[in-house]
Amino acid sequence: MRRHLAAALVAAALAAPALAQQQEPFEPEGYRTDNYRAPVPATLVRARVLTTGEAEEIWRAKSGAFIDVLPRPPKPKNLPDGTVWRDMPRKNIPGSLWLPDTGYGALPPVMDDYFQRGLARASRGDKAALLVIYCLADCWMSWNAAKRALAYGYSNVAWYPDGTDGWERAKLPTDEAQPEPRPEQ
Repeated sequence: MRRHLAAALVAAALAAPALAQQQEPFEPEGYRTDNYRAPVPATLVRARVLTTGEAEEIWRAKSGAFIDVLPRPPKPKNLPDGTVWRDMPRKNIPGSLWLPDTGYGALPPVMDDYFQRGLARASRGDKAALLVIYCLADCWMSWNAAKRALAYGYSNVAWYPDGTDGWERAKLPTDEAQPEPRPEQ
């Protein structure tokens, strides 16, 4: 009896890491289309995944273009006439190009074009230029946007999953950002 119990305990202990790994988020085949603020995968096929230290090295060397894809909160449609609306300030990694709302799972054609034009501007038209795409920690928007950049043919895409949350935790500088002007939808 003891031998069977010991064998069962050993089997359970060996299975625990495999069970824990199964609970980690896996890369979906396509884009994530809901629940964007949730744990993200540790990988993105064909992209380099950056730690804060690696992102800082690229930033200090000015060897890559940083692209922030954090959505911009929309102005509420039911505000009474005369109400003053002020956007929440966004602080991002200095020198970043902020392309809000480009990390959703499905982009309307006008936003898809906006994202493609933004990437072309950031890369200066060089699809081999290093693009560092980020948002916040546990934000699928940056994962989607980096995957989309790869689908557009960019070959040197880095995804920084900790985004400005990790950047600020490391006490690195931020700048108040303004989004790249975008078309009306």
